[in-house]
Amino acid sequence: VQLQASGGGLVQAGGSLRLSCAASGRSFRNHYVAWFRQAPGKEREFVTAIRWNGGFTYYADSVKGRFTTSRDNAKSTVYLQMDSLKPEDTAVYYCAADSNVILSAMRMVDSYDYWGQGTLVTVSS
Repeated sequence: VQLQASGGGLVQAGGSLRLSCAASGRSFRNHYVAWFRQAPGKEREFVTAIRWNGGFTYYADSVKGRFTTSRDNAKSTVYLQMDSLKPEDTAVYYCAADSNVILSAMRMVDSYDYWGQGTLVTVSS
């Protein structure tokens, strides 16, 4: 599956952005689709994931209550709605997908074989 991430940009603290991750080549059926982010000088970290079958969602504590992930079956697209953005949310955001993710390893970078190209989110204070 090929992933195309989009929607990043510059926003002031407290603002909102919506990221999109569109699949091509095959559907997201039976996949976990996750968002990770990587700030300058830091390791890539888990943000959120959605299990395509059933729509179960999971969030990092740092974004819980502010970020929402959802899916559009017809468009094979996953969205990341980011509200109440903080300067510490500044990072390149990557979407990732895999059909062989073990729930206990869902937050690990190595669990995903397919990655989008990343989209930059900058939150100014």
